[in-house]
Amino acid sequence: MLFLNYEQAELDRQYDQRAWAANALDVIRAYTANSDRVRASLGEPEVFAYGPSAAETFDLYRTSTMNAPIHVFIHGGAWRLLGKRDSAFAAKTFVFAGAHFIAVDFALLPTVTLSEMVSQVRSAVAWIYKNAATFGGDAGKIHISGHSSGAHIAACVAATDWEPSFGLPRDVVKSTICASGIYDLLPVRLSSRNDFVGLDSASEQALSPIRHLHHVHSPVFVAFGGLETDEFKRQSREFAQALGPKLAAPLVVYDGLNHFEVAETLARSSDGLGKVALTMMKLRQ
Repeated sequence: MLFLNYEQAELDRQYDQRAWAANALDVIRAYTANSDRVRASLGEPEVFAYGPSAAETFDLYRTSTMNAPIHVFIHGGAWRLLGKRDSAFAAKTFVFAGAHFIAVDFALLPTVTLSEMVSQVRSAVAWIYKNAATFGGDAGKIHISGHSSGAHIAACVAATDWEPSFGLPRDVVKSTICASGIYDLLPVRLSSRNDFVGLDSASEQALSPIRHLHHVHSPVFVAFGGLETDEFKRQSREFAQALGPKLAAPLVVYDGLNHFEVAETLARSSDGLGKVALTMMKLRQ
């Protein structure tokens, strides 16, 4: 066995979510279509650059409330697909509830390494913290969420040691939602995914957020879909257990939803990830 009870072919299959969701492409297209509908309703977002490269920008969907909390969404796509224009589908939920919604862009594999990608998103959150007042945001109320590979990045952001790298307080992020993510990169390094991720043992250690939870200083919510692979379920269960008192609520399983459908629930204010996010932001009781 290569990892746990998996031989190579099955380990590769466990980390290929499209093999487990017949409607994967349809749901991914819906992210984009629904984001287009949001922009048709709210208008085009304001675009901010947080770094020197063309990829280091984010889209801001403003709420009318001044000094409002900020929700930052980190998209998935196996670290190599999608972008901020596909990631606005939940913006109305937050804007109407009184929060700014930010969809972050960052360079994707293979144009950068995974380490550089995580560094870019950390820099984005640091920029938002330092400049929140310029767009009517409250730097003391930054909340993040991520789905799939975006959940991995969100967990890395939550586990950032902010003071030495950015000169910021350790609790920059006030809450984190990690949905359908990967939190220990060892099986990824052993799987065929590593053909494009390019992990070695050092980057596996540095970029496995489950190994750096001593830097987490705010609550983390963890969830996955009932139709996801056994490995993604295991990753979430072990991450939630390792968080201990830092876990915001008991681990949630969205029965009947596959990996890709889980992300869509961020647009719902009455259930799913959207309700969780608004509750963690204290925008609903």
